[in-house]
Amino acid sequence: MKQSKSIEKNNLKNICVKSEIGKLKRVLIHSPDGGIGKIIPSKFSDWLYDDIIHLGKMQKEYDEFVRVLLYFLDPEKITYIKEQEEKLKNPIQRANCFKPDKKEYFNSNMILDAQKILSDILEKETPDGKLNTVRLKLISAICAIEGCNYEIEKKLEKLSGTALSKVFITGVIPKRNGVKPDEFIFPPIPNFIFTRDLGVVINDHLLLSKTAKLARKRETILTKFIALYSLFRSNPEKIIEITEDSNYFLLEENEQKEKIITIEGGDIMMISSKHLIVGCSERTSSNAINSIIHKIFSNKNLGIEIISIIKVPKKRSSMHIDTIFTQIDRKTWIVYGYFSEKIKKENEQKYKSYLPSLMHEKERIELEDLEILQFYKRLDEEYKKNKDFQRVKNKTPQGLEKLLINISTVDFNCRLSEIKIIYCANHEFPHYQREQWTDACNLLAVKEGVVIGYDRNEITTKVFKENLGFHVIKAKCLFEKFDKGELSPDNLEKTLILLSSSELSRARGGSHCMSLPILREDWKK
Repeated sequence: MKQSKSIEKNNLKNICVKSEIGKLKRVLIHSPDGGIGKIIPSKFSDWLYDDIIHLGKMQKEYDEFVRVLLYFLDPEKITYIKEQEEKLKNPIQRANCFKPDKKEYFNSNMILDAQKILSDILEKETPDGKLNTVRLKLISAICAIEGCNYEIEKKLEKLSGTALSKVFITGVIPKRNGVKPDEFIFPPIPNFIFTRDLGVVINDHLLLSKTAKLARKRETILTKFIALYSLFRSNPEKIIEITEDSNYFLLEENEQKEKIITIEGGDIMMISSKHLIVGCSERTSSNAINSIIHKIFSNKNLGIEIISIIKVPKKRSSMHIDTIFTQIDRKTWIVYGYFSEKIKKENEQKYKSYLPSLMHEKERIELEDLEILQFYKRLDEEYKKNKDFQRVKNKTPQGLEKLLINISTVDFNCRLSEIKIIYCANHEFPHYQREQWTDACNLLAVKEGVVIGYDRNEITTKVFKENLGFHVIKAKCLFEKFDKGELSPDNLEKTLILLSSSELSRARGGSHCMSLPILREDWKK
């Protein structure tokens, strides 16, 4: 339990997020695990995957992502990683320092792996030598939702904390002594690498997700235990949970479907210190949003005055709002042009005299409409449950680009002439659909103006170079320049860092999805 004690000790100062672009200081991740290697075609739909992924290659690509984070957040660990890699007899082998279940794991207090935290929580004894009751609670909770029998529970109780956390994630008790085969206890949770979806830090509070898909329910429970018994162990009152009303379980099944609450972190952006963006999508329900608005406005300690709601079509291609836009710096955004009111207006003007049947196929594609609502409550205003907090319609920016421009001008004090919005693959057909699918709009800012993307999105990369004047560099080349002293994480500006992504991108999530920021510096600093 030593690491979790260390994490707990620093929590009060090390959990705060006030923007999407402030310098990243602390983050929760999860390295791709063996459960991803158990996916078969017949389970694609159930487990939310679209393809078979080569696990070994995916892990190597993910290790690039972790190394980028380490250079920016905890550079002292880089020397240790190099030492561990030099010990490898096979240079293409994955070093144990990247595996959270190995004793050689790099153990950063700035880059936290969910599996490592769970291992510490699940040790058999507490530091004072007593039986760990938290461990028994989690075993019972997981076995209950997975429908396991008493025999399975007793097997799990015998495992070490490290082994148990791995079983909870992969669903498998590995073969022992090379004799007995792997034993499947319950299904894997291959989406656990997308930690962004599991919650969002709002200033110094954490809003826990309530996932929409059955395949992710176990992730929700594991994240709750990580929050309660590690990250917020000393201040659990800062954890926010949204659930259905008490009469929900008395409703008929069809009525329950209409009133269900589902929330996923990919739909929530802590965009500035007083402004929260929430997406209403395939994964976050309108009932959840209604509850979020009242929950947040009723708690002055959260410091939120504006909540902007973006309603998007309920489609897998736009499952969360962070698949259609992310922020690059205070004055720059990347947007999927399919939702652009600017592009839609240009198309209407260009083709208004054409009969639809005479248009080329690419010109007949209808752009999607978004609906934007805003809710406002001053911090000094008394909260009243029945009050309508919606802003007057003519004061709400109509259209995604107008909303983003409004945020840059009002929240970040930018001049209108400075603001730039670029489009995924320059909205060139058919590339914009291909590159949005492989997360060209899903970028993580490690500091303002320095973002992480995928190398396979080549046209979007070209837009960064030509439209924004960004320096574009592959992760491996960046590491070399850092090591030689030619570049420094502190001095890097206006840069797109490209990860190897032949396998990572096929899991349907980018660097934004693969990270849950725990601490960012204030963007003004």
